[in-house]
Amino acid sequence: MDNVAPTKSNLINAQNSLQFSKMGFELLDKKRNVLIREMMSYVDRAEELQKRVTQVFSDAYDAIRKANISMGITNVEDIALAISKEKDYDIVFKSVMGVEIPHIIYEKKDISPEYGFYHSNSAMDVAYKKFSEVKYLIYELAEVENAIFRLAKEIKKTQKRANALDNIQIPKYQALVKSIGEVLEEKEREDFFRLKVVKNNKDRK
Repeated sequence: MDNVAPTKSNLINAQNSLQFSKMGFELLDKKRNVLIREMMSYVDRAEELQKRVTQVFSDAYDAIRKANISMGITNVEDIALAISKEKDYDIVFKSVMGVEIPHIIYEKKDISPEYGFYHSNSAMDVAYKKFSEVKYLIYELAEVENAIFRLAKEIKKTQKRANALDNIQIPKYQALVKSIGEVLEEKEREDFFRLKVVKNNKDRK
């Protein structure tokens, strides 16, 4: 600020920069609030999904434990290896205030076991059903947790920029406007005083 000449041009530039910084802070503040609201909606969903995943996983592991006991671990492993890996989902993105949020698209299919019933039992069927339920819940949970991560990262970045404007840029330009304004006002008073002295001298003559 010490290197800025106290001219009307620099005063106007400083005022414009101050106004621009204030507008930038307001926009960033609004963006942050929108992102926080969006993230909180995902947080609520994440908590609900996590509870459901935990419960279904517990049921699934209980069923697979019973299948291991009744059928033997080797038979259960053979059935598990025979089940094909599914790729029944696609990922698209939507933009929220410039943040790319993933959305997993999938079709929830009816359960149709891919193993024979000769070497299996009802415990294996329950395990297969429960792990299928877990798969779809994990799709949703992965979408939600990824969205939370991306939104939280952008909120942090936005907060950092807003703080820089609020705590550094805006006070800097406020001080600059005040400093230049005071110097110009002092110069105007001095010029006015000189003109008055000159006028008084002319009147005396």
